[in-house]
Amino acid sequence: MTDETRSRLEVLENEISSKMEERRTLLKETAGETVQNYSLKNQDGSETTLSQLFGEKSELIVIHNMGKNCPYCTLWADGFNGVSQHLSDRAAFVVVSPNSPEVQQEFAQSRGWKFPMASAEGSEFTRDMGYQTEQDGKTYYMPGVSVFTRGEDGTITRVAYDFFGPGDVYAGIWHMFELLPNGPGDWFPRFSYN
Repeated sequence: MTDETRSRLEVLENEISSKMEERRTLLKETAGETVQNYSLKNQDGSETTLSQLFGEKSELIVIHNMGKNCPYCTLWADGFNGVSQHLSDRAAFVVVSPNSPEVQQEFAQSRGWKFPMASAEGSEFTRDMGYQTEQDGKTYYMPGVSVFTRGEDGTITRVAYDFFGPGDVYAGIWHMFELLPNGPGDWFPRFSYN
C-alpha cells in the first residue's frame, strides 16, 4: 500500500467516523417519546411488562425481531447472542418478536440463544414502535432496535431507535463481506449451511 493510499484511507476513515457520529446524534434527536408500560409475555408464557424488562437497570435495549421465519432476523440475533453478556452488563437487553412464547422458546433453544426474549403476541407494542404495518389485510414486520430509559418515577421514554437492513452497522458480517473482492455478491442468510 502506498503512502498516498494510506493517507487517503485515513482521511476517509475520519470522515466515516464523523458521519457515524452525526447519524447517531440525528437518530437520538428523532426519539424522546414517552411510551406506555406495554404488556408482553416472557418466554415461559408468563405475563410481563416493558418496565419489568428493565430489571434493575435504568436503560433497556429492545431488538425488534420479525420472528422464526426470517433468516435475516436470525442472522442478527445470532450475532447478538455472541455479545449479549457485554450488552446486558451495560443495559438491560431483550429480543422481542411476534412469535408465541412456545415458538420463541423452541427456536431459541435450536439456535443456542442465551439472551432473554419476550413475545409481543397480542400486544400493540411492535405496531406502536413502528415495526409492524398493515397492508392489503396482511401484517408485515420490520426488524430494528429501540432504546428506552426508565425514570425514577417509572416513566418510560424511547430515546433512540433504528431499523435493520442488509449492510447496516448492526451485523458485522456485511462489513467482512465488503472486504471480499466481489463483496457479498448474491449471498443471503439461511437458517443452516451444508
